[in-house]
Amino acid sequence: MAKTKTAGNTVRVRLVKGLRGVQPRHRLSVKALGLNKTNDVRELKDSPSVRGLINQVNYLVRVEE
Repeated sequence: MAKTKTAGNTVRVRLVKGLRGVQPRHRLSVKALGLNKTNDVRELKDSPSVRGLINQVNYLVRVEE
């Protein structure tokens, strides 16, 4: 039961595009999400601040829920 509860509170984020030619502010957002290279995946706590970072760089990342 605890496993399903924690799975609902997390979000998997994958970096699908490279950072070449991207605004410096967006690079910092990707770095804040913990993504470094293309196809890196991080499982993050689902919170408004994380969702805001994802929305800012939505053209670079894919959300896998």
